Amino acid sequence: MASAILTASTRGFQNATSYDRHRPSFPASAVDSLLRHLQVHAVKGARIVDLAAGTGKFTQLLSEREEGYEIIAVEPHDTMRAELERKRFERVRVLKGWASEMVGVESQNVDAVIAAQAFHWFANMEALEEIYRVLIPGGVFGMIWNVEDYNGPKSWQPTTEWEGRLKDIVWASQDTENRFRHEQWRQVFEGQLQSTPLTIQSADPLFSLPLGEDNVKFTHWLSPESVWERYHTLSQFAVLEGDELADTKRKVFEALAGPEVKKNEKGEVALHGQTFSAWTTAIPGAPLKSGG
Repeated sequence: MASAILTASTRGFQNATSYDRHRPSFPASAVDSLLRHLQVHAVKGARIVDLAAGTGKFTQLLSEREEGYEIIAVEPHDTMRAELERKRFERVRVLKGWASEMVGVESQNVDAVIAAQAFHWFANMEALEEIYRVLIPGGVFGMIWNVEDYNGPKSWQPTTEWEGRLKDIVWASQDTENRFRHEQWRQVFEGQLQSTPLTIQSADPLFSLPLGEDNVKFTHWLSPESVWERYHTLSQFAVLEGDELADTKRKVFEALAGPEVKKNEKGEVALHGQTFSAWTTAIPGAPLKSGG
C-alpha cells in the first residue's frame, strides 16, 4: 500500500517549486482553531506528525509557533521532500514515509497527526491503522484543506460566475483519482462501523464519530496569470501537455475575461474559497486489525 498515493500525484507534483510558489498558505484563524481541537494549542513541546507534508506549507506554520512543537514531517515524494528539507525549519525532523508506513515514528509517540491538503490521497484503513499506531491513546487526527471555489464539491456554490466556469472545467476533466471535492475520504471513517449480523459485536472503530468540522472563508486577490498558475498546480492539470494544456489554459483565460469579472485597480480578481478542517480522536484500547 506504500505506493497507493504514488499514482497521478507523482507526476502532478514533480514541479515542487511551482507548487510551493503558487499554492496558498493556511489562514491563521483556521490553524488556531484546528490546533485547539487537536488539543495541542498552547501545549509547549507537543509532538506532531505532519503527514504528507509536501513542500512544508503547513510544516512552516507549525514550526514558527510559540509552542515549540517537536515536528516529524513525513513525505513520500522525493521532489516535494527535497523542497521541504531545503527550508531547514527549526525542530522539524523530515522522514521519507507513507501514510501506511511511517517508518521511524514510534508507536503511541505523538500527540497529534495532521494531514494538510492530503488525506484524500490515502483515505483507507491501512492509513488509519498507521495513524492510530503512532498516536498516544486519546490523541487526535486532524485534516485541513484550502479549497478554492473552483475545486469544491458539487454541492458547494461558487461565489462568482467565472469561478463557476472554472469549476465546470475541473469537474469535466478526465480525472479518476480521489480528490477532496469527491468527498470519498469520509467513507473510511464511516467504514469503521461496517458489519454484518455475524460481526457486529466486533465492529470496533479506531477513531471517534461523528467527525468534528469547521471552515473559514478566504478571499485572495490575484492577477489573471496568477489564477492560472495556481489552477495549473492541480495535479490533473499539472500533467497536461501540448494541445490539452493549451486548451485548458484558453478556457481559464476566457472565463477570466468575462464581462462579469470584477477587477481592482491593480487588475487583480478576487479568488474565493474556504479552509475546511476535520478532526477525530483515537479511541483508547481499540484493537488494530493488522497489528500496526
